[in-house]
Amino acid sequence: MVVFVYDGGVLVYKYIKGERRYLFLKGKGHLDLPKGHIERGETSLEAAIRETFEETGMRVSPDRYFKHRVYFWYVEGGDKVKTELTMYLAKASNGAKVRVTEHSGYVWLTYGQVTGSAVFKNERDLIIAADTYIDKREALDRINAEYAALPRKFKGWNLSTKFVPGEGPADASIMVIGQAPGKNEDMQGRPFVGASGKLLEHLLRLAGLRREQVYITSVVQFFPPRNRQPTNDEIKACSDYLAKQISTIKPKLIVLLGAIAANEVAGKVGVMQMHGSLFKGKYFVTLHPAAAVRLKKNMPLIEEDFRKLKKVIAWQQSSKQSRLELKQK
Repeated sequence: MVVFVYDGGVLVYKYIKGERRYLFLKGKGHLDLPKGHIERGETSLEAAIRETFEETGMRVSPDRYFKHRVYFWYVEGGDKVKTELTMYLAKASNGAKVRVTEHSGYVWLTYGQVTGSAVFKNERDLIIAADTYIDKREALDRINAEYAALPRKFKGWNLSTKFVPGEGPADASIMVIGQAPGKNEDMQGRPFVGASGKLLEHLLRLAGLRREQVYITSVVQFFPPRNRQPTNDEIKACSDYLAKQISTIKPKLIVLLGAIAANEVAGKVGVMQMHGSLFKGKYFVTLHPAAAVRLKKNMPLIEEDFRKLKKVIAWQQSSKQSRLELKQK
């Protein structure tokens, strides 16, 4: 008989003398990760947080954008058990102490130790993915810290001084770039949370995407008062930071919302002529959602663009699979 089990866990890391290390628990002849069964009524994330606390005594706040699934089989009582383990990622707080309850001890391993022979292959794959993700997340944090300080360095600053950082996975394969934050975004410190944000989430669903799957940001990440367009000088002052963000995330596809985003990122683009199409093999151009919020006649057009985006994504994925198959032959 085959039994299906669903587990949740957290890969916990911290820095010891400046070196990144990952937490493993000592089991019977092997190393383990904080994880356990998802109970009835729990999400995988809730189970992961609970199990981590029960097994290590640590309360963690996982990165909500990192999620890695591990699959493995084992035999128990004559049954073949197939487990789907959803792993999250969390940095241990300063001074956090490990108090094991179900294991004989614990160890903090470096990347090199983990990718050696210390753990199972599935766990090595998890560490490789997590280590790359952390590098990107920390790089974005450094870029954003410099970007947030720009109002103090720019003479004659006429934008809001509140920085609105991008939001989404640091390793997102799709990046969505708009013009600039609006009043609601300035108040909440998050991109696309007003009427345009609600519409964007609807449009992403038409493309078969969820908001948390994509990295969302703007050409200028400070609110232009009275919702005016950012000036050329303001765009120029912010352009290096946007370029660094794109270079760090390395998305496979960039969705450009409106003329300012299209012209800044992809060069001179006629949005009304190019909308709904892939440009230079990497850029998908469409109207800014605000254009559909203001003029309802634009709604069918932008919705159709995002239905086309779904086809573009499917084409990219099939092309990637074909290249992989050719490489394996």
